[in-house]
Amino acid sequence: MVEAISTPSSWVFFSSSRSSLSPFHLRVSHPKTLLSSPNRKLSSIAGGFAAGIRCEAVGTAASEVEIKKKKKSMFEIENLTTWLLKQEQAGILDSELTIVLSSISLACKQIASLLQRSSIMNLTGGQGTINVQGEDQKKLDVISNEVFCNCLRSSGRTGIIASEEEDVPVAVEETYSGNYIVVFDPIDGSANIDTALTTGSIFGIYSPDDNCLADIGDDSTLGEEEQKCVVSVCQPGSNLLAAGYCLYSSSLIFVLSIGQGVFAFTLDPTYGEFVLTQKNIQIPKSGKIYSFNEGNYDLWDDKLKKYIDGLRQPGSNGKPYSGRYIGCLVGEIHRMLLYGGIYGNPINKNAKKGNLRLLYECAPMSYLVEQAGGKAIDGIQRILDIKPEEIHQRTPIFIGSPEEVQKLEKYLA
Repeated sequence: MVEAISTPSSWVFFSSSRSSLSPFHLRVSHPKTLLSSPNRKLSSIAGGFAAGIRCEAVGTAASEVEIKKKKKSMFEIENLTTWLLKQEQAGILDSELTIVLSSISLACKQIASLLQRSSIMNLTGGQGTINVQGEDQKKLDVISNEVFCNCLRSSGRTGIIASEEEDVPVAVEETYSGNYIVVFDPIDGSANIDTALTTGSIFGIYSPDDNCLADIGDDSTLGEEEQKCVVSVCQPGSNLLAAGYCLYSSSLIFVLSIGQGVFAFTLDPTYGEFVLTQKNIQIPKSGKIYSFNEGNYDLWDDKLKKYIDGLRQPGSNGKPYSGRYIGCLVGEIHRMLLYGGIYGNPINKNAKKGNLRLLYECAPMSYLVEQAGGKAIDGIQRILDIKPEEIHQRTPIFIGSPEEVQKLEKYLA
């Protein structure tokens, strides 16, 4: 049986035969002539006007392959492990760094589980201790730090660990020791734990320094000279090999950069795997959200006050900037990567060196934001160019969309 369909310039005859060959159609270039004798059989028409008929294949193997490529199966997912192995195959990572990153993702899963059950397991409230920065430690600050350290030790690829919760850097025992240096804040925004608000973990990874590590003995606690050695290895932030954070909120999101853009992985609780959900994240060039702790407004420099006052005024669209403040650096940066804007934690009369730590908070976050096309400064210079003089050194920071940071720089100049 043959069917005919009219088009503006031709008639197309389709064969309905169910042969194993690819279906085809006959295109006739002079339909008016054919229709002048409607009672004529198709065979005579085809014979009489063979010169005006083309036989074309429909649905070739090549086109079928292209269609399949365009259609993404709902079951076609890429987890963090697979993604890391692909980067290793491409020569971007080595096998040891892949293991370190995998161990960090495992630590994040464990911490997320503890946070979800913190009220049930009586893990809320203070530990009754104070860390080296003079801050009251939460129970989960201490536990999360131990989780991170244990995961990094067991990887066998970490040589030195520097944490917000440790007074001094810790050298991994020789039995489990590797070369990479990992700095981290196990729980960022721990004041939010008791109210079940957003928290996170931040980490940065530096390359090994054989000359430095060779001078460190079996003692797990480093002395003053060894600490200086670690600082020299971990500076500046532009030396970072990888950095990232884990956001503990309505979803568990692992955001990572290995110097080739920024990628986000979301935990699928069904499989217990981090699944790639966002590739090559690019921060918007500008935004209409600012995030400062305005409770300190009267303690700020006059230039900064004038900048904030300007953001509060209606713009060309008749609307001012929106003020958002979570009290968790991870949450602030994650929102900014997606929606743009600016985050600031400046110096003030009571914190003349700033509040956030350079080595394991500001440097990793600045690395991520720059990889996404943003900017990060301390008000004078680029954060990643600052050389830390001590492990827990603090710094002011302004970070976000490039145009918003540039606008701030004009006020501070």
